Amino acid sequence: QQELLRDFISRRERGQLLMQRLARLQENILKKVKLSVSVDGLVHFGDTVMIMNPDTKTPEAKDDERRGDLTLAVDMEEISLFSDDPPQVSRGLSAVNSVNPVGRNTFCIVSADGSGVGEPLRFGQNFLLGTTGGISDTMFYLGSDHKTFTAFAKKSRLQPVFLTGEDSYLTCWQAAFLDPQLRLEYEGFPVPANTKILITHCYTNRNLAIPRNFCVWSYFGKECEVVCHNYLDSHKVEEYKNYWEIITGNPGAEGGTMIDRPK
Repeated sequence: QQELLRDFISRRERGQLLMQRLARLQENILKKVKLSVSVDGLVHFGDTVMIMNPDTKTPEAKDDERRGDLTLAVDMEEISLFSDDPPQVSRGLSAVNSVNPVGRNTFCIVSADGSGVGEPLRFGQNFLLGTTGGISDTMFYLGSDHKTFTAFAKKSRLQPVFLTGEDSYLTCWQAAFLDPQLRLEYEGFPVPANTKILITHCYTNRNLAIPRNFCVWSYFGKECEVVCHNYLDSHKVEEYKNYWEIITGNPGAEGGTMIDRPK
């Protein structure tokens, strides 16, 4: 009993108790983050934003699909809670119902072609989605690659989406206009914030998507899977699973996001 007590006191002094690690996790990965405010209503390089899949009110939505607005969020290695090493961001990615900006669901718009910070992002221009996950100072980038016999999404078995510490062509994305009949006309125009767009993976030419009927269990509970897949209807037009909005901060005194701002 004395050995256990000494071990407990020693671990408590070093901050290695599970309760202390959980408290640090709550403090870092769930810490509130202030989003960038868009003065001109556009998305700029260097902005801190949320990537949201808006809720659908269409009748073709299935009964087993998750409702509500979903935001991209990073996962973490649950086993790291029980080791002496600092908590690590895993390669996993999920979609959560929370639309409050915290460490795990905020991303930074990073330039892939040398554009300066503050310049507007344009349709058809390559960009990176970087995040620290609220844990470390290392930037992780959203990436994807063709599915293989060993690399695929766990539930839907579609093209996987992951996080990586290296920026390459696998981490390059492009924003596309929602209406396919006007998509070519909008090439080169600035991307508006808080507006439905498509986010296309440059290497595989597949759109970022959330199949709302496939859920995965993470440390934070039941969350939706994130994949790259082109969901097309009978008219070869993208469905709501491919719709995304780049959410910016509310310029009002009440703070929050543009979702909280009155219409």
